[in-house]
Amino acid sequence: MFVLSFVRSLSAKLLVLTILFVLLAEVLIFAPSVARFRVVYFQERIDQSYLATLAMDAAPDQMVSQMVQTELLASVGAHQIKRMVEGQPDIRLAKLVSAEPDESFDLRDASFFTLIADALSTLTRTQDRIIQVIGTPTNAPDITLKIQLDEGPLHHRMLDYSFRILWLSIFISTVAAIMVFFALRRLLVKPLQEMVRSMMAFRDAPESDAGTIVQSGRRDEMGVAERELANMQEAVRQALRHKTRLALLGTAVAKINHDLRNILSTAALLSERLSHSDDERVAKVAPRLEASINRAIDLCSETLKFSRDGAMPVKRSPFDLHDLATEIGEELIAHAPEGQDWYFNNRIREGLELNADREQLYRVIANMARNAFEAGALSVSVTEVQAPSDKEVAFDLEDDGPGMPPRAKENLFVPFAGSVRGGGTGLGLTIAREIVRAHGGDLTLDKTDSNGTRFRIVLPNPRQTINNRATASTEGS
Repeated sequence: MFVLSFVRSLSAKLLVLTILFVLLAEVLIFAPSVARFRVVYFQERIDQSYLATLAMDAAPDQMVSQMVQTELLASVGAHQIKRMVEGQPDIRLAKLVSAEPDESFDLRDASFFTLIADALSTLTRTQDRIIQVIGTPTNAPDITLKIQLDEGPLHHRMLDYSFRILWLSIFISTVAAIMVFFALRRLLVKPLQEMVRSMMAFRDAPESDAGTIVQSGRRDEMGVAERELANMQEAVRQALRHKTRLALLGTAVAKINHDLRNILSTAALLSERLSHSDDERVAKVAPRLEASINRAIDLCSETLKFSRDGAMPVKRSPFDLHDLATEIGEELIAHAPEGQDWYFNNRIREGLELNADREQLYRVIANMARNAFEAGALSVSVTEVQAPSDKEVAFDLEDDGPGMPPRAKENLFVPFAGSVRGGGTGLGLTIAREIVRAHGGDLTLDKTDSNGTRFRIVLPNPRQTINNRATASTEGS
């Protein structure tokens, strides 16, 4: 169980990745190392061959017996040696029987990648060959030597060198991996494990302080993460406590709402009867009493709705935004108070399909427009505007009312504090914004002055992108 847990852990992944990266680095080092080994091997043979040619220079008339030539060639491990000065043949040592070389390598102008390719070819070749190597001695750069060698001894020495490099690489990668593993475990893995344990404990008991992460005091990114996690836990804990109090308040409101509404309904009936009283003073006071009772009923209803709704589920479906705005306008105008002319201008283009909750958006636009009319506006317009991106839809809700007072602007989306009308609950815009944000969009105040007020609603709408692409494709065809 422990082994399985370790294999799946971040520590094991870091260990494996470290070993692999170190081995990769060793592989990248291996090829140039083998090429360098081969060049050194050839250079040693060229220097030895040069010494052999100097022995020829010491002989009278540069004439030595075949036996001496054979011994000189054997000391070098070559079949043939040719010395050239300024491009002209100078001295030649050769066995009695010599074959033509299978391949020739010129070390004078070989590039880095050519040397690596030739070295790898020699390392992987299984068939022995006679090769010719052309180069200059270390101490005689003006002299060129051509020597013929068996490739077999070079191949075996390169294999031995490669195995030594392999075992050294394994040793280095293992040691480096272990060191990096323990370093990363101490600096990264263990703090992450502590953060995970803290988050799990916080999840099980968010209101308890036992799940709060113990900060290490580090000043790096991990320390910042610890501090931010601690701050987030405290913020969530305070929010949960506040939510608990609100839930208790909502329960209390729900319990008293029914009785309170019955009492207010009875009072409303009494006020209606009083309005028909023969006493002029009573008949004069009755409408005010009835209006006050109606405001009290509205306050109770809105407060209960706000405390009960919480997060609103969004039931998305495609619909035409132009048709929705038309329906809202007809409904508002039909229920306009007697003696008042309300105008609702629908400036949404026909065929604009929106993928959202139709009923909730109906509630948002209708309530905001009705509030604008009740605040003194005579005309309300819904106008499509340029969205921030092609995956969004934006439209303005604008009226010609007197604008908002400074107090209303400061507390625009604060529950019970942002009411424009006297006697209002201040919950309308708060609920409207919650609905829009539940869709992934936003509701903002664009402007308000003596000429009117304009709100902007932005909603995500991936369906709009699809429609645009389809339209473009149709037009292109």
